[in-house]
Amino acid sequence: MIKKMLLAAIAAGLVSATTLPLQTAPAEAAVMAGMSCKDAAKAQYPDDRKTRHEFKKACKDAWKASQ
Repeated sequence: MIKKMLLAAIAAGLVSATTLPLQTAPAEAAVMAGMSCKDAAKAQYPDDRKTRHEFKKACKDAWKASQ
C-alpha cells in the first residue's frame, strides 16, 4: 500500500515537473512579467551595475531575435 502511494507520488511529481514552463531567455522572463528589460535587470541585479548592463543587453538582443 505504501509502496503504491510512494510510486504514485513520484509519478505525479515527474508529470508536474515536466509540464512547468521553463524560461530560456531574459526577454521571455521580462515579457511574461510585464516588465521592460531595464526593469527586469534592476530586479535581478540591484547592486551590480556592470552585470545589470550585460543582462539588459542580452535581454534586448533576445527580444529582437524573437520578433
